[in-house]
Amino acid sequence: MAVADPIQNIEQLEDRLSEPTPEVVEAFRRLEGDVVLLGVAGKMGPSLARMARRAADLAGSRRRIIGVARFSSASLEAELQRHGVETIRCDLLDEEAVQRLPDAPNVLYLPGMKFGATGQESLTWAMNTHLPAIVSRKYARSRIVAFSTGNVYGLVPSTCAGSLETDRLAPVGEYAMSCLGRERMFEHFSRTRNTRIVLVRLNYACDLRYGVLVDLARKVLAGEPVDLAMGWFNTLWQGDANAMTWCCFAHATCPPLAVNLTGPERLSVRETCEKLGKLMGRQPVFAGTEAPTALLSDARRTFGLFGQPRVNSDQLVAWVAAWLKQGGQTLDKPTHFEARDGRF
Repeated sequence: MAVADPIQNIEQLEDRLSEPTPEVVEAFRRLEGDVVLLGVAGKMGPSLARMARRAADLAGSRRRIIGVARFSSASLEAELQRHGVETIRCDLLDEEAVQRLPDAPNVLYLPGMKFGATGQESLTWAMNTHLPAIVSRKYARSRIVAFSTGNVYGLVPSTCAGSLETDRLAPVGEYAMSCLGRERMFEHFSRTRNTRIVLVRLNYACDLRYGVLVDLARKVLAGEPVDLAMGWFNTLWQGDANAMTWCCFAHATCPPLAVNLTGPERLSVRETCEKLGKLMGRQPVFAGTEAPTALLSDARRTFGLFGQPRVNSDQLVAWVAAWLKQGGQTLDKPTHFEARDGRF
């Protein structure tokens, strides 16, 4: 299936999101042992798990792909099992339960709490800062690729390419501060127990059912005002984010390597909405003006390791517009990318 082909339905979308690139297949050919995905029931977890299963099979390697979560959705658990992913139900904040999880040399860490963090600050810190310590003790001898966020950088001038991994971290708000706490916990256990880790600062992945582009397209389609204060953003097709994530395992180091994971383009909210409007036959409505700062990440280190994304922003905008115009399903989970005060 060519990358530019339109995506017509959920089955095609899930297939495209989980389709391993040749680089991912090669990564699994070289990767030894089983893979555990912690927090697999989130937005990206299912397609990451399916990609791992497909890549392992294509690489001819016999290994277990194990997805761990509380699985409030039995249908998701059954769907993963149907695609060859083993599942284990576990409350990851239960340290004794985590200790009973199977050992594995490769661990993908996905849990995190962002939305609803305001008003539940203690749970946010437990999920984002205490849980990494639990996992680090359990999987001290494993390679760990752990998801973080570009929010650890804070806002930068909107005229620049974005924050680099070497920049000073300046998180705004308790969510972002707790995410820096997550990174520091992984760094501490990496340094004290020689655990090889990659910290993936994601900002933002786009599935046609959610993401910054979906947030903007829904407003344009509904004729709702688009706030321009956060006037610029980065985004990346989730299928590319998935592929680059699996390729990270070969680069796990002690102390951890941090990589920004996002698209190469610095996108204007105003111009993107105008493109979406033309594709969907709607005139966008704007409110306010662009502030001089935005949350932006520069992913040149990632592209140097893994190459450029297969899907560029124009293709992604076209996919999102076509998906929503035809009434495609959304998860109704706004990114709140426009928040400038760190409150989510």
